[in-house]
Amino acid sequence: MASADRPLRRQTRAVNPSTALARVLVDELVRGGVREAVLSPGSRSAPLAFALHRADVAGQLRLHVRIDERSAGFLALGLAKASGRAVPVVTTSGTATANLHPAVLEASHADVPLLLLTADRPPELRGTGANQTIDQVHLYGYAVRMFADVGAPERRAGQNAYWRALTCRALAAATGDAGTASGPVQLNLGLREPLVPEQDEAWVEALNGREGGGPWTERIVAVPARPADDLPGRTVVVLGDGPSGPAEQALRLAEARGWPVVAEPSSGAASSPALVPAAELVLAAPGFLDAHLPDRVLVVGRPTLSRVLGRLVSAAPADVVGAAGRWSDPARQAGRVLPGVPLPGSGPVDDDWLPAWLAAGSQASDALTRVLSATPGLAEPVVAREVLAAAGGVLFVGSSKPVRDLFLAGPREGVRVLANRGAAGIDGTVSTALGAALADQAAGGGQAYALLGDLTFLHDSNGLVSGPQEPRPDLTIVVANNDGGAIFGTLEQGAPGFEGAFERVFGTPHGVDLAALCAATGTPYTLAVTTAELRDALGPRSGVRVVEVRSDRKAAVALDQALRA
Repeated sequence: MASADRPLRRQTRAVNPSTALARVLVDELVRGGVREAVLSPGSRSAPLAFALHRADVAGQLRLHVRIDERSAGFLALGLAKASGRAVPVVTTSGTATANLHPAVLEASHADVPLLLLTADRPPELRGTGANQTIDQVHLYGYAVRMFADVGAPERRAGQNAYWRALTCRALAAATGDAGTASGPVQLNLGLREPLVPEQDEAWVEALNGREGGGPWTERIVAVPARPADDLPGRTVVVLGDGPSGPAEQALRLAEARGWPVVAEPSSGAASSPALVPAAELVLAAPGFLDAHLPDRVLVVGRPTLSRVLGRLVSAAPADVVGAAGRWSDPARQAGRVLPGVPLPGSGPVDDDWLPAWLAAGSQASDALTRVLSATPGLAEPVVAREVLAAAGGVLFVGSSKPVRDLFLAGPREGVRVLANRGAAGIDGTVSTALGAALADQAAGGGQAYALLGDLTFLHDSNGLVSGPQEPRPDLTIVVANNDGGAIFGTLEQGAPGFEGAFERVFGTPHGVDLAALCAATGTPYTLAVTTAELRDALGPRSGVRVVEVRSDRKAAVALDQALRA
């Protein structure tokens, strides 16, 4: 990266108020650790676009441009989710800002640091019928950790310190350094014309940041860990969706204390001798949980995936790891909220507790393998296993059925599974996967994979649209295409008696030719019919490509029933 204090040193030319604000803001973002930024083009946001392009050319950050603001928001979400850094996403004014809302909600519920830089008309044009103007003040409501209507920049002393201090405060709120849970932050920027740099225009004060390239304001926050001496020997650890750091700490704790661990795919958990294989089938087995009731459940992250997992969390008093007034407790069983994963300590150990859970997991895993081996064709759980076996870095998984198929497949060492499980929607998944792959490979990661259902893929097919100058990751997107919503067939809506309405309003067949859709965006496409073809298609390739695997929804429901039997 180029020196962060270089661009604005002795800045006396080509500066007007909107340009000054944009350049100072981008410079302070770089000083605060921002390395990726996403932009959707527009006129009112032009000062920010010029400033970001300038920083990109200087090697200070990497800029990504998308024509669809919804795709831009989810691309930024994926970049932030994989990197752990705040990622700004810039839009012009009007409805462009509203298109960020789905990504904002996902980031809010999943505690992902997004910085929403929404260009706006200055105050004198609001409420006047000015073109492309809506009310953007508190547009995202309670979904953001912080909101600031920055105010139209003016040519007067004191602006530099205000802009820089506010940027640091926004980054602290987004990353959780301000004492809140990390998440999205909105800076609404009322910008007056001129919106492009001008020549021979002096500014009234130096626009420099701190010497040495550091941020204007630096925060250092640390939470001391406590020992787990008071947790009983018959404890079960549940790892829900969340970052990998707490999950790894929880795994080490469970191994030291002899506790079984039930981990969702996007929990960040790597393989561990404490992980219960095929845990969903174990918990669904009649009578198992009644015979193995824990004395306490330790919950790390947000369990979202399975009803049987919800029954486990409800079966005993829970200790929940949470912070800043936010923790997961939909069963309302949390007895205590801990600020972090406890240290192993020296509490009681039950030597029979973990072996009992692992034995049940081994039996369920063996049964799963037998059923899948006897199933003809490429059943969706088989596809999930093959994708997991091929992956060696980031694997992004879509909501609904793919993430549940991956739950059955279990974790694998060296594979980092990510998913949009904050609000658990299917929107923006292609773009999020692209962002995650870009961030991971910028940090030295290898080939990335995504496992999506057909509806999830179609919902964000715009994510495949990007210009010829845009960075592209090495990402293989595997689409399990059953021509509709297979997950509903396993729920109450798929029960006998609802056949008359089911296919149209839940099954939702679409008949889309995925090969033609990929051809429209110039995305390489492969149809895999056999296991051998799928394994070959999953080999490392450069660029973004799509692999389609077709299946039958009714067969998927029958297989689900057979597995549980």
